[in-house]
Amino acid sequence: MLRIALAQVNPTVGDLTANAAQTVTWARKAAEAGAHVVVFPEMSLTGYPVEDLALRGTFAEASRSALRALAASLADTGCSELLVYVGYLDVDDVGPRDAAAALWRGEMVARQFKHHLPNYGVFDEQRWFKAGRTMDVLRFHGCDIGMVICEDLWQEGGPVSALGAAGVGMVVSPNASPYERSKDDIRLPLVARRAAEAGAPLVYANQVGGQDDLVFDGDSFVVGADGSLLARAPQFVEHLLVADLAVAAGGCAPGTYEGLEVRRRVLSADPVPAYEPLAAAVREPLSDEAEVWSALVVGLRDYVHKNGFRSVIFGFSGGIDSAVTAALAVDALGPDSVHGVSMPSRYSSAHSRDDAAELARRLGCHFRVEPVEDIVRVYVAQLGLSGLAEENIQARVRGMILMSLSNLEGHLVLATGNKTELAVGYSTMYGDAVGGFAPIKDVFKTQVWALARWRNAAAEKRGEVPPIPENSIAKPPSAELRPGQLDTDSLPDYGLLDDILDDYVEGDRGYAELVEAGFSPETIDRVIRMVDRAEYKRRQYPIGTKTTFKAFGRDRRLPITNCWREGEF
Repeated sequence: MLRIALAQVNPTVGDLTANAAQTVTWARKAAEAGAHVVVFPEMSLTGYPVEDLALRGTFAEASRSALRALAASLADTGCSELLVYVGYLDVDDVGPRDAAAALWRGEMVARQFKHHLPNYGVFDEQRWFKAGRTMDVLRFHGCDIGMVICEDLWQEGGPVSALGAAGVGMVVSPNASPYERSKDDIRLPLVARRAAEAGAPLVYANQVGGQDDLVFDGDSFVVGADGSLLARAPQFVEHLLVADLAVAAGGCAPGTYEGLEVRRRVLSADPVPAYEPLAAAVREPLSDEAEVWSALVVGLRDYVHKNGFRSVIFGFSGGIDSAVTAALAVDALGPDSVHGVSMPSRYSSAHSRDDAAELARRLGCHFRVEPVEDIVRVYVAQLGLSGLAEENIQARVRGMILMSLSNLEGHLVLATGNKTELAVGYSTMYGDAVGGFAPIKDVFKTQVWALARWRNAAAEKRGEVPPIPENSIAKPPSAELRPGQLDTDSLPDYGLLDDILDDYVEGDRGYAELVEAGFSPETIDRVIRMVDRAEYKRRQYPIGTKTTFKAFGRDRRLPITNCWREGEF
């Protein structure tokens, strides 16, 4: 019987000193809980993803130096007998390595490099790292413990199979697996299959927290050799999950399996003395809306705090997008760090002004009114603007006001656009598209409404005032840049539009497949052309938290100058 701890922590990329201190803090918690082994996430010492920092020799050497200092610090702070698995950046004659080390009694007793380097979606690891070909197994208290790093788990017949063939008693897996909706529907069954493939319990420790446009959900867990779920951590919070595992003693046969060299080192052959087992802790996963909301809150909070900002500012229009962004910002940062600005023009309705003020009242955040009519009049008169140019100058004046207040008071400007608008280019460059971060950038419009209803219902269950005014949810969306304007003047109905975008953007379906799915050719042609023409706008839009399978940015990178059109060939 071994007591295993999974340290679900939130590192910051490049902050080696703080990340090392965090490792010591959580390792001490594991030791105090009676753990024999603690597993930290992938590259937890450097943060993940390090991107092109991996190619900087000075950073790689600093990582190696920090690892040596960490091993000594763990021994000096009462964790000498605790076997600590920690991820870091290594480098050798071949090149940079995504590595994990086992630290014990003040030294590195094993080191392993990641074998499979993903190069799809948000991953570009073949640019950054070189793959490993060896696997270090440690005999600790009589159990042979093998390790696989993140993507190594996803390879059927790969490193896990090699460890199974070698006969290990347990597999630990440090991970930095980014969040996307419903990912656990794939991840947990896959890990369960790998545990069965190894014929041993599998310990899956995942990172938590935000890093640029990525967010990590934690959701660390332990599965038995039969694939059964034995313990599970909560999502989107730092947590130490401790579990007792009945493991097989001995049995590992060093050699070459599946093309990988398995090596073994004996640290401690004798089993640990008997102790009182812990009750299993299995946390239930969040609902779909609660999961997405938590991801957006954590992504925004960490982007703001890790980049040294104290507050955010953005336009309160009275519409659904700014209302949801405001509720997210207050949940992430607290009301005193959120500054809303109402910027009415001559076309702004009374209800929009009232809804913006009511939103601020419900949230308890800062709020001011800065009319734009006089400023817009100067531009229109001097340049002779009319039509679309007159409409867009209103948005650009609002963007200028927000950026000016940002410069004056030090706030981070948030862009409040959603994925549907971003997909079809329904935004004004240097207007409503200004900002340093876009919290709901990867949330389709129909889901924005769903999140608003969920957040209000959650507040009501707790006996609180719903944060989002009902009128902001119920009224037809409008940019209010001309009399009587509605979004549907320029776009198909959002329900239909999101269905097409889900197939075209998320599913990469072609024209014929969209027709086969039941959409009208005219609507397909209209939507596809809007999406394709808007690539240049998306390249200049702020980053925002990824929540879907294919977010604009890292996931979907098409050329701006591009004459390919679906349906023409």
